[in-house]
This record gives sequence, structure tokens and C-alpha cells, in this order.
Amino acid sequence: MDDTDWKILRTMQAEPELSINALADKVGLSHTPCWRRLKKLEEDGVIASREIVLDQRKVGLGVDVFANVRITRHDEDTLEAFAGAVDSHPQIVECFLVGGDSDYLLRVVAGSIEEYERFLKKVLVHMPGVASVNSSFAMRRIKWTTRLPI
Repeated sequence: MDDTDWKILRTMQAEPELSINALADKVGLSHTPCWRRLKKLEEDGVIASREIVLDQRKVGLGVDVFANVRITRHDEDTLEAFAGAVDSHPQIVECFLVGGDSDYLLRVVAGSIEEYERFLKKVLVHMPGVASVNSSFAMRRIKWTTRLPI
């Protein structure tokens, strides 16, 4: 990637709604070369996706829960089964395999503490290989961004 590709990425992160013509103007290219570079960045997976980001509180999902999950076994089948189960539940919006006292860190969104409790009791503790879940609740979001420091 060259300086122009980096300009395209920085501009797209800051102003994803720009038309290709406006993007080209901002990065100093004409329409077609800018479009080609943008498509190449997408094909190469540098641009993973273009999505609309919703305000979770305004759509009734005001509770963020961080669930530290320990699993019973660390064999490939258990890890894959757990990952597949995580993927099938839209309430789980982020999942990290972590080192330390737990095996996974999940971010779960819910409309209320009671809604999360139901999800915990009916779904989370029954997912493949789960030995224990330790939940922490966010009281207030201090910082949140999807922009990478490039």
C-alpha cells in the first residue's frame, strides 16, 4: 500500500458516506483510479466491510455485559463448537479468545439486566464446553470508536 491508499483509508474511516467523486477529490485522484484503488482494498480484505452503525441505546439495547467464559476442555472440537455457538447468537456482538483466567471474553448487548439474566440462564451457560461465566456490567461507556489509528 502506498500513501494514496492510506489517504483513502483514513478518509473512508472519517467520512464513509462520501461518494466516489468526493473521495477522489479529497485524496487527489480522478474518479476511475480512486474507484479501482477502493475496489482493490476491498478485494484484498483491507476494507473488511461497509456497515451502518446503530446507536444501541436508541434501539433498546442499553446494557453492555462483558462475560468472561471458561471452558471445560481446550481441544479443537470444543473450541470450534463454542465459536459456532457464539456466531449463532446476535446478542453476542464481540468475542475474543483470551489468555489469563478466562478463555473467552464476550460483549453481550441486552435491553435490561433481566434480559441478560435470561440469556445467561437459557443460552450462555448451555453453550458447548462452558464451565463458568463471570459477568461484568458497563455502567457508562467512556469511549467507543470503529476507527483504527492509521
